[in-house]
Amino acid sequence: MRLRTDWRASVALVGTVLKYLSVPLVIPLVVALIYRDPVVPFVATIALTIAVGEGLERLSPEPDLDIREAMLFVAISWLAVAIVGAVPYVIAGWGTESTLAHPVNALFESMSGFTTTGATVLGEISLERHSHAIMMWRQLTQWLGGMGIIVLMVAILPEVAVSGAQLVESEAPGPELQKLTPRIAETARILWLVYFAFTVVYIAILYGLHLAGMAPNMGLYNAIAHGFTTLPTGGFSPEADSVAAFSAAVQWTAVPFMIIAGTNFALFWHVFSGEGHRFVRNSEFRAYITAIAGLTALLAGMLYVGTAPALAELGGVTEGVFENSLRQSAFQISSLLTSTGYATSDFVDWSSTGKIVLLFAMLVGGCAGSTGGGVKVVRWLIIFKVLRRELFTASHPEVVRPIRLGGNVVDEDAIRGVLGFTFMYLIIFAGATLLIALDVSRASAIANFSPLEAFSASLATIGNIGPGFGHLGPFGSYLDFPVPSKLLMIFLMWIGRLEIIPVLVLFTGGFWTR
Repeated sequence: MRLRTDWRASVALVGTVLKYLSVPLVIPLVVALIYRDPVVPFVATIALTIAVGEGLERLSPEPDLDIREAMLFVAISWLAVAIVGAVPYVIAGWGTESTLAHPVNALFESMSGFTTTGATVLGEISLERHSHAIMMWRQLTQWLGGMGIIVLMVAILPEVAVSGAQLVESEAPGPELQKLTPRIAETARILWLVYFAFTVVYIAILYGLHLAGMAPNMGLYNAIAHGFTTLPTGGFSPEADSVAAFSAAVQWTAVPFMIIAGTNFALFWHVFSGEGHRFVRNSEFRAYITAIAGLTALLAGMLYVGTAPALAELGGVTEGVFENSLRQSAFQISSLLTSTGYATSDFVDWSSTGKIVLLFAMLVGGCAGSTGGGVKVVRWLIIFKVLRRELFTASHPEVVRPIRLGGNVVDEDAIRGVLGFTFMYLIIFAGATLLIALDVSRASAIANFSPLEAFSASLATIGNIGPGFGHLGPFGSYLDFPVPSKLLMIFLMWIGRLEIIPVLVLFTGGFWTR
């Protein structure tokens, strides 16, 4: 039996990724110097990434990637950066009572960061125990993972850009890759430029609110920290109360930027290029905005009349106050539909009707080509159109009826890919729900653990959403889960970010042998 996959080429390029991961590690190192925090966690990790990266690069001095090597490279790279990202947590917590001193907890937090999931093992006390530098690294991991680590590598490294199209297609969220220019490396640079620009604008607005006296506790540190986690739809916050810790002005400001983050970034480039009509004509964007507006209006009405929260004072909603109801609904729908995971209300205390609306938002997801998680709006559009076609052709079997999006015919292979992905997504999600419920029950780890919590834990991790219901609410934590469940959820975050196929294909015999 002969291997058909050149694993050495893939692993050598993983070394290149790790070596360059040492560059962003300088940012928390500078923060540590400013706040006089320990620098060892970052100095040691920088040395480790450079050493390991150099060593792995020697496996194949001139790596050449085919489709199999590209998938292997992308999958291993995301696992490798999550492992490296956990190192500062473990070193900083060594010899203390820090939650992140445990390697599994550290890996959970790191994988959640890079995949922009936002699920955390840190509670209110744990957040307060960590230094400014460690918390900034936690925020930065989400920003790096938002637009994509491999997309960044394609944009800046010629040796990676050679196989750029295959790499970006394996990593990019959504069923298709939209090339903005003939060269994929230039497309990658454009996407990262748009992403960077929106991040800078958002940080400037947040800090501007602080200077204007409209956000007293939104200093420069918090502005940068939340800028690093809003545009990637990540949801980590240095504050235990998430965005609820800030003023209404900050919360309203976050809403449009979460919506922007869930939009296909290619559309913004077209706007900057004078083709703004593409926004209006894009069927996925129209469906995305319609879903946000419809769910926001529905939830706002429920909050206003008091049917959604069980206890208004616990849920953060003031019944009968229109601005508060509209802000809470707009924020939570935008946050959960785009998989950001921020919170301004403890929706755990809402009634079942309010939770159902939020659960529906979680299932929708962002647009293809965005930083949002979930199934993606375009896939739901295609699925609904396929179902409508099947109903039509049942009574008109002689008619050939192609599926169209925005006036363009969708290839039947793409349709099969969408249906296959969605089926695998739902099967893995359902299986993980069962395994998590059984494991928690076996270990008696969480008191009064409900099926809804197992359901939301599985959905929140494979969909890279973050918060769930019950103990996993927006101000809750995943800390109490048994180690096997945490490892399973780490796996779910990994495959969810890479949209399943590039990871699961590694476990098939045909991938490796002729």
